[in-house]
Amino acid sequence: MENKAADIKEKHKAVFFDRDGTLNEEVDYLYRIEDFRWLPEAVEAIQYCHAQGYLVIVVTNQSGVARGYYQEEDIRKLHEWMQQALQAKGTYIDKFYYCPHHPEAKVAKYRQVCDCRKPKPGMVLAGCRDFNVDISRSFIVGDKKRDIDSGENAGVRGFYYHGGSLLETVKQAIAAMEHQDK
Repeated sequence: MENKAADIKEKHKAVFFDRDGTLNEEVDYLYRIEDFRWLPEAVEAIQYCHAQGYLVIVVTNQSGVARGYYQEEDIRKLHEWMQQALQAKGTYIDKFYYCPHHPEAKVAKYRQVCDCRKPKPGMVLAGCRDFNVDISRSFIVGDKKRDIDSGENAGVRGFYYHGGSLLETVKQAIAAMEHQDK
């Protein structure tokens, strides 16, 4: 009889972060690097998550693409720049997911109701699938109800970020997650 346990891929815990208003200052339709500003202790929060054994995944609505304000390539360039800035500080994002759709889009190819636009769970579920995430040990941090709802619609616990130190918010969330396991 084969040992099936050896074939089972290890499950990972993850923190899903909203981007705008959680990791960086809220700027309407942010896509330009020169407009980007990290929020207080956002980089340290990402470092802390990795130190605690969590994957770090960003899930962000980017309807500016659907509205014709910028292109998907602009989002990718900003995310690449964020990754380089984080790597210079010894940390990283495991993956960025974004939704360029909007049901009332100006750009026809993005005009749709999709399962990836928060509060729907598509981006969180994609991250769970792509990284073999243990939903029961993972959570989402965001500044808006749609962020929390997106995680909870995927079965992931949500924590609001209300400003101030993102690191403190993350520490409290991880402590709450560890407490629920006991």
